[in-house]
Amino acid sequence: MKSIAFIPARYEATRFPGKLMQLLGDKTIIRHTYENTVATLLFDEVIVVTDSTIIFNEIIENGGYAIMSHSEHESGTSRIAEAAADIEVDVIINVQGDEPFVKKEPLQNLLEVFKIDTNHNIEVASLMHEIYDENIIANPNTVKVVIDKNGNALLFSRSVIPFKREKNINPIYYKHIGIYGYRKKALMNFIQWEMSSLEATEKLEQLRYLENGIKIKMALTDETPVSIDTPQDLERAKKLLSSLQ
Repeated sequence: MKSIAFIPARYEATRFPGKLMQLLGDKTIIRHTYENTVATLLFDEVIVVTDSTIIFNEIIENGGYAIMSHSEHESGTSRIAEAAADIEVDVIINVQGDEPFVKKEPLQNLLEVFKIDTNHNIEVASLMHEIYDENIIANPNTVKVVIDKNGNALLFSRSVIPFKREKNINPIYYKHIGIYGYRKKALMNFIQWEMSSLEATEKLEQLRYLENGIKIKMALTDETPVSIDTPQDLERAKKLLSSLQ
């Protein structure tokens, strides 16, 4: 099974423009993400896909593999689909470029979903972890997922799901972690479909798969990625990096 990790890397992030080129210690955020993904030794290749010559040069000049995307893209998913179209690959893992502390365990869990699926019944997979803090559960920036008995996603939402109407029952809440795995055909199909109504409402692109009848297998992980969306996140990441050194 040939697997490739693609890292979509857009320069003009809405909340923090140029964030991937910000320094975290002595390296940029995107370089940390790329090198830590390579260091897992899980993939046949790791490729940064970007719209920015600045990011492209950052990766290439430090011995990495990067591809320039040629079209305008609304999402990282469509960006990596363009890059993957002419590449021979079985399973594609979408690693977010703003997660410089990416670790082996969650990526390995995601790959394992496809390795044990010898009949190729699983087309898309993603990650989740259990959450307990009521403030996190209620936060619309925290995407929640509910699953069926086979571990497939029933729904993703920024709202609290499930809603606890019965006070004597303690439901399990899962936070969705936005790292995806796809078989190549599933990724190519995604970009052919129109944006779905649920997707447009929630601004969650994974709902496009569910509305088109594609199951998303969820893998459980204990790791919580450190994403950098704001300057404040970067300052916290700097403190974390210092504590790890």
